[in-house]
Amino acid sequence: MREGTLRWFEHVMRRDMDVPVRRCERLALDDSRRSRGSSNQILGFSWSSWLVVEILVLVEDLGTALSSHSKVLETMGLLSIIRKIKRKEKEMRILMVGLDNSGKTTIVLKINGEDTSVISPTLGFNIKTITYHKYTLNIWDVGGQKTIRSYWRNYFEQTDGLVWVVDSSDLRRLDDCRSELHNLLKEERLSGASLLIFANKQDIQGALSPDEIAKVLNLEAMDNSRHWRIVGCSACTGDGLLEGFDWLVRDVASRIYMLD
Repeated sequence: MREGTLRWFEHVMRRDMDVPVRRCERLALDDSRRSRGSSNQILGFSWSSWLVVEILVLVEDLGTALSSHSKVLETMGLLSIIRKIKRKEKEMRILMVGLDNSGKTTIVLKINGEDTSVISPTLGFNIKTITYHKYTLNIWDVGGQKTIRSYWRNYFEQTDGLVWVVDSSDLRRLDDCRSELHNLLKEERLSGASLLIFANKQDIQGALSPDEIAKVLNLEAMDNSRHWRIVGCSACTGDGLLEGFDWLVRDVASRIYMLD
């Protein structure tokens, strides 16, 4: 039996990748039948050959599943988990988007303790790397002007957390805000990202509350698998920013770092 098993393993090592494992299974069964009479065989199958065959069949099925359903796995965030496990540093890629003048850049500067007295519109994108708790956040702050929204898709790849910023005081553009957000959430590359919605400018009189913003944006219509939260904030005063980022970092960490 030992010689037969070794011959079978040599065949497995030499075989072309296109040869199905079922062929190897037949070879193993032939070897096991020739070794009948052994004390550890049942119905002509030796335990060693049977176990190896079962393992190889399982590996084949798993490999097929991974290959044919890679998009589903990406959607579930499993491939993202595999990528992140290989990293030594605890990094998160955060994409911050929203309509122009919603306060995205001010939020990034405020959370990093920088001066927010003079802010210019973002024509393109800004990248800010900050340390938040034990994680490194690479925040991509992308401009929201209508002429450059079509370029948002260039920044979707490997996004862990999505921050959508709403100007809660700009009632005239809330319909536009809802439309852009729902178009964004249809993107497959963002399907596994945690979603934080900042209902910004709560310090301005007449601004809608987070609950009112949630209704206007029709957030309840989102896919049930989406992790999301809406938080009221003021980029100028800093109120609500830590609450929002605390949730976002915890949620992302629970998916890709298992909160280790």
